[in-house]
Amino acid sequence: MALITAYWGLDGIIFLTTLIIAAYLYMTRKFNHWKKRGVLEALPPTPFLGNFTDCLLLKKSPGNFLQELYIQGKGSPYIGFYICDKPALLVRDRELVKNILIKDFNYFADRYAAADPINDRLGATNLFFLKSPAWKTLRTKLTPFFTSGKMKKIFELMLQCGNDLDTYLESLKLGDQGKEIDIKELIAKFTTDIIGTAAYGLNVNSLNNPDAEFRRHGKLIFDFNLIRALEFLAMFFLPNIISITGTKTFGKESSNFLRKVFWETITQRIKSGEKRNDLIDILIELRNTYGDQDIGGFKFDGDDLLAQAAVFFTAGFETSATTSSFALYEIAMNPEIQDRLRKEILDALDKTGGKITYDMVWSLPYLDMVVSETLRMYPPLPLLDRVTMDTYKLPNFDLKLEKGTPVYISMSGMHYDPEYFPDPHKFDPERFTEENKRNRPTNVYFPFGDGPRVCIGSRMGLLQTKLGIVTILRKYEVVPGKKTLIPMVLNPKAFLTAPLSADLYLTLRKIKSS
Repeated sequence: MALITAYWGLDGIIFLTTLIIAAYLYMTRKFNHWKKRGVLEALPPTPFLGNFTDCLLLKKSPGNFLQELYIQGKGSPYIGFYICDKPALLVRDRELVKNILIKDFNYFADRYAAADPINDRLGATNLFFLKSPAWKTLRTKLTPFFTSGKMKKIFELMLQCGNDLDTYLESLKLGDQGKEIDIKELIAKFTTDIIGTAAYGLNVNSLNNPDAEFRRHGKLIFDFNLIRALEFLAMFFLPNIISITGTKTFGKESSNFLRKVFWETITQRIKSGEKRNDLIDILIELRNTYGDQDIGGFKFDGDDLLAQAAVFFTAGFETSATTSSFALYEIAMNPEIQDRLRKEILDALDKTGGKITYDMVWSLPYLDMVVSETLRMYPPLPLLDRVTMDTYKLPNFDLKLEKGTPVYISMSGMHYDPEYFPDPHKFDPERFTEENKRNRPTNVYFPFGDGPRVCIGSRMGLLQTKLGIVTILRKYEVVPGKKTLIPMVLNPKAFLTAPLSADLYLTLRKIKSS
């Protein structure tokens, strides 16, 4: 005889049905969270998945999902949604954005995104993911590396990579007819070489070595296959499951590679006493000075120290490569913009006797406008995430956020809002003339974030992006080719902004000397 009925099969059906109902009730118990608080919801949540179904099925990127939410919430300062059963808030109002990122930063100092602090120290303790109070201390210690004075010294190392890029392009013998190449891969090799020398003090030589280890692992880290796409999704939106899944921010194989290279470099540098004014020098100094201190579970030694070089490598090469390649794509689509930009570059080179200098790269206003417009249309990370560190009352609104509430800002949503950027799908560098920047409302354009947690490497990222563009355009023209993706379509599986294919093909051809 069965436990409930006369039949084991029927008992099984009853047990399974009860289990499903219990799970359903548990996963939907919070689905009236925003309604009770009078907050607009875009769509009714789906049991178990909330409003996150398309993202979890990799049909839609998180950046695109939040951008669509932003559009649906037009007229409202914020909009509520659910990540599985977790209530989250998307903020639309620019004054609220300012409060979250700047004025009331102490309530939102941490990202909601996280890595496993036990099994993934490279992820959990790098400056991007690190939590307070250790984050603030580390940020203060690393800031000197990114000052303008330090960047001038680093620029000399960048120029060597720029010369390598120029030599490599010459070796392709492009001529007047040109050749179609994967511009994203070309620029990624260039930025990998820069980060390799600036962070690790190594001659990576990705441009001339197709098997360069740094480039191979850089591609592995940002290979948005099924597993990696879900891992990035979990880190930013489902951090509570990270310890269960065993996710590694940089991937297991690449974490081992970065660890090996880092400690070999540290050991060699200490033994030789060599100084290169790079990140390794800064980290050695921090280790010698603060290595024994424990700041909220963080130490300036071991994987905690290595984590800074790891995130500097990955974030440094990929974001700049993305920006540079999209900029070249857009000017290939807009030849009048390309002609004007090249004229500005060549005129500046005439004044420096053909030499690219730090001051010359920063002094090009139209190049800055082109890069700024590229970052508006293609921000590498199209969203910002924060978490409430205590109960927070939104100023001027009748809404309190409980401690632990995820808060998101759609960077691409605001960058494409026609109220701030008319005809937003048009590539128009004129949006960033000094006059237009002054007349635009504040807190609507922030490709590097804003406030105390703004990207620490923004100056270096812009510098290597501009150097790459200058190096190419001074001798070459970029035009669409047979493989060029027209119109541009973004990859729904990619957490960062990326074209549908991993490749971004353009034709490069030599310009006439006149």
